[in-house]
Parts: sequence; C-alpha cells; structure tokens
Amino acid sequence: MRKAEVTRNTTETKIHLQLTIDGTGQQSIKTGVGFLDHMLELFVRHGRFDLTLFCDGDTEVDAHHTTEDVAIAIGRAFSESLGERRGIKRYGSMLLPMDEALVMTAIDISGRGMAVVELAIPSEKIGQQFDTELVEEFFIAFARELGATIHLHQIAGKNSHHIVEACFKGFARALGEAVAINQAAPDEIPSTKGTIQ
Repeated sequence: MRKAEVTRNTTETKIHLQLTIDGTGQQSIKTGVGFLDHMLELFVRHGRFDLTLFCDGDTEVDAHHTTEDVAIAIGRAFSESLGERRGIKRYGSMLLPMDEALVMTAIDISGRGMAVVELAIPSEKIGQQFDTELVEEFFIAFARELGATIHLHQIAGKNSHHIVEACFKGFARALGEAVAINQAAPDEIPSTKGTIQ
C-alpha cells in the first residue's frame, strides 16, 4: 500500500499526519481552523484517501502558517507515498459544479511544482479565521511539495464557500485520477525521460 507518515515542526506549527493514498475516505483532521478542517475532510472523502492529521499552529496570529504548512506536509506525504511515480496515470482533471459555482481543476504530476489559481472569491474571509487568499497559498505549497503542476480556474460562482468547496472537491477528484495506477502500464514511469523529478 502507498502510505506515508510526516512530522513537521517549526516555531509556527507542529504537524503530524498519516496518509494512505489507496484508502476509502477515512479521516481524523484537527488543524485548529474550522473551515480548513471542512475543506480537508471533503478532499479526503472525494479523493478516497485516508488521512489522520493534527496541527498545533499559531492561529492566534491568523490561519496563514497553519494553512500553508498543512499543505506542505500533505504534499510531502503524497510525494513520499508515490516514490518514483511508477505506474501512476500522472494526469487528472475535473470540472466540478457546486450549486452556482463551477471550477475546472487539472493536475500533472510532472516533477515541476507550480500552481495557477484564477479565482474571483467575493469575500475576504470565510468563517472567523480563514482568509480566502489562503486558498491560493494552499495549492501553491501543495504543488511545490508534490512536484506537480496544478490549475484551478473558476468558470462561475458568487458564493465564496461554494467556490472554495468546488476547488477542494475538484482537486481531490483530479488528484485521485492522477495517482491511480494505470493498469495498462503498472510498472512504467509515465515520462519519455524515464524519470519524474
């Protein structure tokens, strides 16, 4: 099974997580940021990953360090679980509706970490703690740590919660597709270079 355990301790956050890629959507998540917990629960369920995650962060400052560092830790866990990327489909995409919101997500586990996030989120905050600018920070950190190109493009949407939820659900579905084993070539690294680094 493709699994990883990651511990990341800094002066700003202390994180411990266990990830199973080939899971069923089981989760136990406590970041100290309620909206982030909600998004990660959706991510795990829709990607059918298993994730246990605890973060003790400086949320008395704001949710920035917690959100970014959690993304780093999860991205690192996926990277470690996938190893040399042998057998994965590599690409995944999803066009996901969430009520009036519609978001297109695409991912290439290429070894090159970058995120292109084009969202027009109307409110600056969701809930008490979560600044909506942190959505982009999350996906930038995740992409960098996994070594993946991630695109998130909002096509429609007026409700901030719906737009962000469509991002996390769509990303989960696209990532689930990208990390799935290609049954036609289960032992091949999906690159003409022979490596994904």
